[in-house]
Amino acid sequence: MRESSGMILVTGGLGFIGSHTVQALLDAGEECVLVQRSSTEPPAGRFDAPVAVERADITDLSALLDVGTRHKITGIVHLAGSMPWPPNPHQPVEATRTAIGGLLNVLQAARDWGVKRVGVASTIGVYGGVGGDGPLTEDMPLPMSSGHLIPAFKKIGELLNDHLADATGIEVINYRISGIWGPLEPHGPLFFAAPELVHAAARGTEPDLSPLLAPAYAEDALDLCYVKDAGRAIALLQLTDRLNHRTYNVASGRATSNAEIIAAIKKVVPDARVDLPTGGTTPPRHLDITRIRQDTGYEPAYDTERAVTEYLAWLRAGHER
Repeated sequence: MRESSGMILVTGGLGFIGSHTVQALLDAGEECVLVQRSSTEPPAGRFDAPVAVERADITDLSALLDVGTRHKITGIVHLAGSMPWPPNPHQPVEATRTAIGGLLNVLQAARDWGVKRVGVASTIGVYGGVGGDGPLTEDMPLPMSSGHLIPAFKKIGELLNDHLADATGIEVINYRISGIWGPLEPHGPLFFAAPELVHAAARGTEPDLSPLLAPAYAEDALDLCYVKDAGRAIALLQLTDRLNHRTYNVASGRATSNAEIIAAIKKVVPDARVDLPTGGTTPPRHLDITRIRQDTGYEPAYDTERAVTEYLAWLRAGHER
């Protein structure tokens, strides 16, 4: 690990993945400054060490650069979304310009501050349309098309990051993040069923999976990564002295089915009403994590049972999400 004489700036540091990443950085002995558009104080109990919070919008370059006049920034973890989300059907060009401008502002700030490494959140969604079987590796060719706005902009971001890394000499690292779930999860069953299955068990109700784009089945499987593992992986990618690649999968390295989630839930809540019908056609693909293992020593600490048990305890302790 590198010894830090400054602070790690985290955009979106009070968000879902951001909060757990900040805690992992704090656990590693780092100091953090969080850039948020609205909040200036972290919720009580969010972190177990002090953090600085600056109110600034990354789409406002002058406001972002001003943060560097008050803090010595030595690294950046960019987890705020550089994409027009939610979509603006009335001003699509302006929204696109703003979204990409936010990413460029972060990299401009890194250059002005002399930051050597910037990490940028990407997504498992960039692999959409990749054929074949077996694990998804970072060196696979990706289709130019995309079925959704989010992976489309993440692909654009990865290409820009690669260009600007060459042009500026900044080490820009892409995090291809898989299905993240756990405490503070904000989406519910928007992308996959697991969070709502746990929430339903904690509430004592049947799960409401209506937001899913397709019906959920017991055999549906996805690379689910518990958010504390994801936060620690991102912290390792920021702090490890030498990285040999520009793109890393941040994942569990295995496909977890809904049936496994349900079995783990019923070990804690035997009468949970979370069963799903059999069937499903989702290919059980997962992300290969060989790169991050070799370069940082990362290993997932949460198997399915440990993740479910802790998540249920968190919700039953009175947390809404």
